[in-house]
Amino acid sequence: MLQHNQQLTIAIVDDHPIVIEGLKNLLASEKYFMIISFTTGRELQAYLKSGIADVILLDIVLPDINGLELCKDIKKKRPETVILAISNQTERSMIVQMLQNGASGYLLKNASADELLDCIERGMKGEPALCNGARAIMSRPSPNDWEGIPSLTKREKEILKLIADGFSSTDIADKLFLSQLTVETHRKNIIQKFQTNNMFSVIKLAMEHKMI
Repeated sequence: MLQHNQQLTIAIVDDHPIVIEGLKNLLASEKYFMIISFTTGRELQAYLKSGIADVILLDIVLPDINGLELCKDIKKKRPETVILAISNQTERSMIVQMLQNGASGYLLKNASADELLDCIERGMKGEPALCNGARAIMSRPSPNDWEGIPSLTKREKEILKLIADGFSSTDIADKLFLSQLTVETHRKNIIQKFQTNNMFSVIKLAMEHKMI
C-alpha cells in the first residue's frame, strides 16, 4: 500500500508489550518498515539523542512521561518527525491537544491495519491523519472545545484544587462545610466541563493548562 523506495524507521512507544506485538504484526506486511519499540518515554528520548525515527506511534498514557508533553518536546527538537498518537483515550479534548502539540494524527487502538497504514502514509505526506473513530469524535459538535479553557466557578476551582491535593470527597465536605452530595455534584460538573470521563484526566489537563 505504501510506496517508498527507502526504509522508514517506525518507533512504537507503549507500555503494554501485547500492544507493541499487535502493532508489529499489523505493520509486518510492509517490507520497507524497520520497526523499533520502547515501553517508556525516557527510553525513546534516550534513543532519539543519536538515533532517528521517521514515524513515532506514541501512546498518550505512559508510566513515566505524559505523552502530550513528550509529543511537544520531540516536535521542538525534531520537527521533521511524524508523530501519530495511538490511544484508547476517546475524549475530543485529548485529540485536539495532541494535534495542537504537533502530532500529525490520532489513532484509536481498535483501528484496523488499513487505517494504520493509511495514517502513516498521510502523516508522511504532511496531511492530517485520523482513523475513522477519531474522525467521528472530532466531527461531533462540541460547545466547549479546548480552544478555550473550561470555565469553572470559584467553588469548582476550590474543589478541583483540593482533589488534586489528594483530599477525598468526605475531607472536602468537612473542610468547606458542604454536604458530601454537594461535593460529588461539583465533581461530576467539573468532569463534564472538561469533556472527559474521569477525574485523573481532569487533573492532568488542568495542570497542563496551569489551572491548578
